[in-house]
Amino acid sequence: MSNTADHVHAIDVDAPVRVAYNQWTQFEEFPTFMEGVNSVVQTSDDMLTWTVKIGGIERTFETRITEQTPDHRIAWNTESGPYHGGVVTFHSLAENQTKVTLQMDFDPDGFLENVGDKLGFVSARIRGDMENFKEFIEDRDRATGAWRGTIVHS
Repeated sequence: MSNTADHVHAIDVDAPVRVAYNQWTQFEEFPTFMEGVNSVVQTSDDMLTWTVKIGGIERTFETRITEQTPDHRIAWNTESGPYHGGVVTFHSLAENQTKVTLQMDFDPDGFLENVGDKLGFVSARIRGDMENFKEFIEDRDRATGAWRGTIVHS
């Protein structure tokens, strides 16, 4: 992980913290607002299989949720494929406003990913995905589902 890139983006959404968090737990809906994510399949409470398309190359990998605390945070790491991990946190700003902060670290794999990261394409995609999440959640009165369990891996 000597070449790990760190990306952080925060956005304020006009939704209560519980609604924003509940929607984020609906991983299989990520392709609706995340560009380049073809599918996410939740195979257990803490395991997800992702299929993404980056620079014209399709990849499938697994992530494990390492920490999940309702209305506060979700953290993950890859179990297969190039390293990536991150954490998303939720902070109530007002009754109907939440700050959602996404921090993602990853090891760019190959020439195209390294160049794309250096040119700011990854940061721009994350920022765009967060804007899309804001629009997605604000267009609804409630989350499309919820999982309120807690996960703690040591």
